[in-house]
Amino acid sequence: MLFRSWQERRCAAGHELSLVQRDVTCFDSYAATVTRVEESVGAVDILVNCAGITRDSKLANMDRDTWNEVLTTNLDSVFNITRQVVEGMTERGFGRIISISSLNGEKGQFGQTNYSAAKAGMHGFTKALAQEVARKGVTVNTVSPGYMDTKMVRAVPEDIREQILQQIPLGRFGTTTEIGAVVGFLASEDASYVTGANFSVNGGHHMH
Repeated sequence: MLFRSWQERRCAAGHELSLVQRDVTCFDSYAATVTRVEESVGAVDILVNCAGITRDSKLANMDRDTWNEVLTTNLDSVFNITRQVVEGMTERGFGRIISISSLNGEKGQFGQTNYSAAKAGMHGFTKALAQEVARKGVTVNTVSPGYMDTKMVRAVPEDIREQILQQIPLGRFGTTTEIGAVVGFLASEDASYVTGANFSVNGGHHMH
């Protein structure tokens, strides 16, 4: 219902879009999704992998299900989806694959061994795949957001949010629009010479 409402607002603003709901953790389910999309809309030229969940816990207290749930949703999904479209992209000689990683995939985070491992895995996946498809007109990159002004961050207790803000040189949380701008650039022709790269968008929170 939430996504349907979002779709209606976008269409009212003059955009044309369709939504297809599938389980990104299921390889076969997504194979059917890609087939449906290609039949109804056309070839997939741009893929943005952005599925993600958190299940935070110190490793000493983490059970196997908590580990697997995050790795399956955040990292296995990247394979499940990308595998379905990469051949078509290379055959057509054009493609943009962009995966949304995280600040915590770069620097790690207390209580997030599962999440940090999954998001860091995106970087290795990206660099390896970028080399495989670079001569076939397909670029592969990641974007690593820091703390964004979202419902999830706003739900963090105020004192904790203030502690986080003090660690961000720009002194504010980022916006989803700012992440979208980086994704839009990477999907454009202007970024045709950018591949195997990670774009850290974190207000200076982590510099390396």
